[in-house]
Amino acid sequence: MHSPATASGVLPPGSVDCHAHVIRKDLPLVSERHSQPGRDATVEDYLDTLTAHGVAYGLLTAPSFYGPDNRVLLEALRASKGRLRGTAIVQPDIDEAALASMQREGVCGIRLNWVKRHAIPDIRSREYQGLLAKARNLGLHIEVYLEGEHLAPVLAALRASGVRTVIDHFGNPPGNEGERSEGFVALLDALEAGNTWVKLSAPFRLRGSDARVLATRIVERSHGERALWATDWPWVGHEDAVTYRQCIEGLFECVPDSGIRDRILTKNAYEAFGFGE
Repeated sequence: MHSPATASGVLPPGSVDCHAHVIRKDLPLVSERHSQPGRDATVEDYLDTLTAHGVAYGLLTAPSFYGPDNRVLLEALRASKGRLRGTAIVQPDIDEAALASMQREGVCGIRLNWVKRHAIPDIRSREYQGLLAKARNLGLHIEVYLEGEHLAPVLAALRASGVRTVIDHFGNPPGNEGERSEGFVALLDALEAGNTWVKLSAPFRLRGSDARVLATRIVERSHGERALWATDWPWVGHEDAVTYRQCIEGLFECVPDSGIRDRILTKNAYEAFGFGE
């Protein structure tokens, strides 16, 4: 895979974008949602974007506004011929056979998108403990998008379950000193303990915290081994304010050490999601 020079440097061969969405506007949307599609974003568009920027693989994340309807995600995974993997949104009572079927099509994780909820589901409930057990049995990770102020107890439950965990968007801490918040400190502890990764993604969704400060703390505490890079393409709600090139250059600003940055772009993503197998 060609590795084009950017204003900041060069992407290593085999780089992975660990968070993106494929979207169709003509599908029904769930009533409880915090965003909605602004325009179509096809798998062909995404694959072309990856190729143009020298990125080998991508992880598609089910957007919240479709709920447990994963048709677009699964169609995209089939069309990618192994270049993409995905995380699906499911009902907690889904049976293990149905999860295994999606896994065979390229699903490697289950997404809990609980951001901007009036009430957060109880991850310690019987139904969610059952879901975590099914994920653990199949080797699926649990991906979490949640406000940092609610993250600590969720992380504790995930760690107790033994399931592999991936946290979206820097852990989404509150305020302009989010690195000192309880949720972010809990995230750093989880990274250091292992079996948890965090995406350096969507700094434009942060609520005042400095992405560079958060990234520095994440890299320090995890020795660079638990950070992932992602673009959040096609930037729902920010479609005209962000470019793919900016996402690449943002990583170079957040992680100036080339050895650690190359690990984030390749080895970490392979370990978290199974790319390169």
